[in-house]
Amino acid sequence: WLPKAHVEAPIAGSMVLAAVLLKLGGYGIIRMAPTNISTTLIYPTIAMATWGVIMTGLTCLRKTDLKALIAYSSVGHMGLVASATLIQTPWSTSGAVILMIAHGLTSSMLFCLANMLYERTNTRMLIAMRGMHKAMPLMTSYWLIASLTNLALPPTINLIGEIQIMTTLFNWSPLTIMMTAMGATITAIYSLQMFMTTQQGPLTKDSKETYPAQTRELLIMLLHALPILLLTLNLELIY
Repeated sequence: WLPKAHVEAPIAGSMVLAAVLLKLGGYGIIRMAPTNISTTLIYPTIAMATWGVIMTGLTCLRKTDLKALIAYSSVGHMGLVASATLIQTPWSTSGAVILMIAHGLTSSMLFCLANMLYERTNTRMLIAMRGMHKAMPLMTSYWLIASLTNLALPPTINLIGEIQIMTTLFNWSPLTIMMTAMGATITAIYSLQMFMTTQQGPLTKDSKETYPAQTRELLIMLLHALPILLLTLNLELIY
């Protein structure tokens, strides 16, 4: 139900759902998960969570709806958080908290950027949004920041959270490295594909009169990008 809730909700609902409500779910798992989970329960749950990262990534590769693509990407990242919280070690819990905060900022930023394009093109189809670099060059910078943080480019906090989760999963079971590494690779592919499709290429006939970014839109993007930058420079702010 989560991708449908993201896609059908208004922009404010999508941003609040990605940035706040999903994090409340992760916080609830951290607080409520018992420390002595039986292996008969934890093995299939973590296997499904890590397999979900791969499946949602493969779904993103074939999505033509921009908002649905971001929604499935959000689901994939929360799969890593769910698997980390079930291991119940200090390192995994720390990585889950870092990734939740990073994902909350990045996913909310991506949904807001997608809505800005929707307001100008009246469509969510990727092919109809191409060439936006020529119409809104300043907004392309924020698209680049959001896409690179979504794929966990060093040294962003997204990478720190994912590395901590991958390390704890590998220490728990070395087989998980194949699934987490494949999921990270697919995430990088569809994030770059999303950026290249929306920003590069010729403008469509319907979007040649697209108005540039407004001050309020740039302020919203700055309020997303600035915390990402500050947390990247000083991760101790989380603790």
